[in-house]
Amino acid sequence: MNLSSQLSQTVKAFGNKPAFIFEGKETSYSQLETVINQFASSLHDIGVGKGDHIAVVLGNSPYYIISLYGALRAGATVIPINPIYTPNEIAYMINNGDVKVIVTADLLIPLFSNIEAQLPTVEHYIVCETSPSQQTGEEASFKSALSGKMKTLSNFVSAGSHDYTGPELAEKDVAVILYTSGTTGKPKGAMLTHENLYSNAIDTANYLKISKDDVVVTTLPMFHVFCLTVSLNAPLMNGATMLIVPKFSPAVIFQLVKTHHATVFAGVPTMYNFLLQYEHADPDHFKTLRLCISGGASMPVALLKGFEQKFKVIVSEGYGLSEASPVTCFNPLDRPRKPGSIGTNIVNVQNKVVNELGQELPPNQVGELIVKGPNVMKGYYKMPEETAHTIRDGWLYTGDLARKDEDGYFYIVDRKKDMVIVGGYNVYPREVEEVLYNHEAIVEAAVLGVPDPNSGEAVTCFVVVKNDNVTEEMLLEYCKEHLAKYKIPKSIEFLKELPKNTTGKILRRALKDQVLQK
Repeated sequence: MNLSSQLSQTVKAFGNKPAFIFEGKETSYSQLETVINQFASSLHDIGVGKGDHIAVVLGNSPYYIISLYGALRAGATVIPINPIYTPNEIAYMINNGDVKVIVTADLLIPLFSNIEAQLPTVEHYIVCETSPSQQTGEEASFKSALSGKMKTLSNFVSAGSHDYTGPELAEKDVAVILYTSGTTGKPKGAMLTHENLYSNAIDTANYLKISKDDVVVTTLPMFHVFCLTVSLNAPLMNGATMLIVPKFSPAVIFQLVKTHHATVFAGVPTMYNFLLQYEHADPDHFKTLRLCISGGASMPVALLKGFEQKFKVIVSEGYGLSEASPVTCFNPLDRPRKPGSIGTNIVNVQNKVVNELGQELPPNQVGELIVKGPNVMKGYYKMPEETAHTIRDGWLYTGDLARKDEDGYFYIVDRKKDMVIVGGYNVYPREVEEVLYNHEAIVEAAVLGVPDPNSGEAVTCFVVVKNDNVTEEMLLEYCKEHLAKYKIPKSIEFLKELPKNTTGKILRRALKDQVLQK
């Protein structure tokens, strides 16, 4: 079984049920299946065979789902790309990923006009019409230059067959290549097989009890692995309905949840913070939610408790990474959740905490979190040495520091590379951030280490506060009351907002660059 064949089973069971709602319009599972078949059939007609690579450069929309599942049904490998990446970043991923076809939005035509000459492997562009048909000179020039390569999605789909079946797919065939954010060096393409994605979608859906009765808010970016599994694949596997949100906005989320009686919301901690801080937030709008899911980054305990108290809904924090498709842990729904924990193993997946020799550590000792299961990637595309370093004896080394308690609950302490060493002592940024988030004036906080001539590294904080009356001295005094001396920040800088990527994760690298440039 795989995502494509399981979707067909869902269609047989719930064909007339809405698969998704977008801009107020419902699309049934049967309608979705038909369009997917047509898209896959047209891919076959233009020469896309099993194993060919297709880049999907789109934001959240029905086009994304059609492109993803249509390509999988045709036997192709999908490379999702963030549409707001720079032209150089996009060109690197397309070339490194040996892309044959690009599916993108008409709004991105000017971008591709600048890099088309750098993309020798690309044979076709399938363009989704998302804006009024007003054509700029640059768009017209690009279309003229690609007259033999470009097709509109509407024409492409209409030319396809309704009953296309596609080639047989093997479990170990690569379904998706997800490029990591590339915090060091060039991005690496994590090869996720059909088995990886299907097993994680089914196991996650069952673990979170996602069913045909659920309405899932899909506002996380679809090109990100968190959304791909939790808010897209998992709902489609079990017949739930997705509420597709093109761009996160607290006002939009509150209205959509209320209007469509949404039952599941998945987001990153910064989204929960924005929802909690929203001045027009009405807890009554969230009364239909049975479950909120947090991932992508560690959620401050103060934020978790504040959100739950205000909106009367449980937030289940989990953990995952691109290389694991991504989910490995979730807080269980059938017994007490532990605030600050990423939960326990999901079914079929093992997590353990090890020392530098790969030996498992006893409870409550900090080490590296490693993962094993059918969700672990095949490897990095065209990077055998990186693959061998990351996957050892079947275990995926995550690079995250963690501990496990006596009950089997895991806690992320920090990223291994983010740990600050002050005079030989380990300081975990999350520990300092937790203290700051408990201060009533703090909206957001990020902690990192910077070079220091005396102690090797020093703790530096960046904060967003509710009012201008808060001073650095006040916050440092507060930290002195709650932290050991070597953990106390050397400096605290005030910002109007913290830099974030498209998933809402705080960009520590950008903050560090800001410090080092001074």
